[in-house]
Amino acid sequence: MPSAAFALEAPAPVMSQRLRLLSYNVQMGISSSRPHHYLTNLWKHVLPAPCRLRNLNRIAELLAEYDIVALQELDAGSHRTGYVDLTEYLAQKAGFPFWHHQLNRDLGHLAQHGNALLSRTRPSEVSEHRLPGKMPGRGALLMRYGQGDDALAVVLIHLALGQRARQMQLDFVGELLADYRHAVLMGDMNCSTDSQEMRRLFQRTRLCESAEQQPTFPSWRPKRSIDHILVTPELEVASCQVVNHICSDHLPVAMELRLPAAISLSA
Repeated sequence: MPSAAFALEAPAPVMSQRLRLLSYNVQMGISSSRPHHYLTNLWKHVLPAPCRLRNLNRIAELLAEYDIVALQELDAGSHRTGYVDLTEYLAQKAGFPFWHHQLNRDLGHLAQHGNALLSRTRPSEVSEHRLPGKMPGRGALLMRYGQGDDALAVVLIHLALGQRARQMQLDFVGELLADYRHAVLMGDMNCSTDSQEMRRLFQRTRLCESAEQQPTFPSWRPKRSIDHILVTPELEVASCQVVNHICSDHLPVAMELRLPAAISLSA
């Protein structure tokens, strides 16, 4: 079953009309800074490694600077993590009172693979959606803040490697966000914004690409721009940048938004 957790000890702080977002593929907390690490770190995908938590602590220090964080490639607690729920671990270390893990590949004790959203304020609604494709194991996670026409929808995705599957998945996400004037889509999309499937998304929705696309992969020598934060025009982008934070094979993407006064981030 997917895991979700909400802190009860204290009310969440109220976020201002400036909203700081981060999207980060954290590769199960495995540090990669050279090509050969794909080989030398392969065992860490199946066995516990003490260095994983040290790397996660470094990641948590970065996450603490943001209001809503989209994380890809996390484990909800299995043998390979020493049964540590990585979503819960990062949320608590970074001081997030609300989080939700979407379990996309349940391999029992071997792996609990999925994605997660962390938030500093309680969302009005959280919903999980399975993305189409021949290979199962891809999902979209939606958090909604507020109600009615002024609701804010934040969606996390990690798309497939194949172009045809990505196009089907982006078509699905476009329909998911069709009724929202204020929407954010972020995650590892495994393609650039000038790809055929992304251009189709922009034609079929009101989502816009950020002004400058910077490479995010691989982290040690970025060449491909495959991690993105996309927003609808009503959300003013104050800044958008790739963060030089090498704790994974991807670099994180950060964005600061100025929200319309009508948007309420309370449940």
